[in-house]
Amino acid sequence: MADSRPSSHHIVDARSSTLVGVLLGIAIMAAVDEIVFHQLLAWHHFYDRSTPMVALLSDGLLHAAEVIALVGGFFWFADLRRRHALSARLAWGGFLLGAGGFQLFDGLIDHKVLRLHQIRYGVHLVPYDVVWNVAGAALLLAGALLVRRARSRERRR
Repeated sequence: MADSRPSSHHIVDARSSTLVGVLLGIAIMAAVDEIVFHQLLAWHHFYDRSTPMVALLSDGLLHAAEVIALVGGFFWFADLRRRHALSARLAWGGFLLGAGGFQLFDGLIDHKVLRLHQIRYGVHLVPYDVVWNVAGAALLLAGALLVRRARSRERRR
């Protein structure tokens, strides 16, 4: 995400800059999860509590949703850049918030509460769960700190 510093007559859209980053962060993290853990490693599917056909269908629906989010997010991002309304720092902070939020939601809600799937089967889950959720929390915290710092800078301008 290139730095799009506004000229004196352009106003940065802080809310949209953050939200477009969140959307793209969610979409990219969903793509990483889908490609790496569902396809390459074949550790799980989005929904593992049914037949292999339903598991594959659930992966396809997740993949379709992530692609729609990516396309929509990139159009939104391009529009903000075109209007010189993008804050790159806020977009990056939002990206980390979205990626970490997706990871943590997946690790806590999908894995533990709803039990749609586990990270991996046939192994002791605690180390996997800890790494998965700590990584998500670290991304979320980094995003929150970056957004806070960027908003502070924007207010000083």
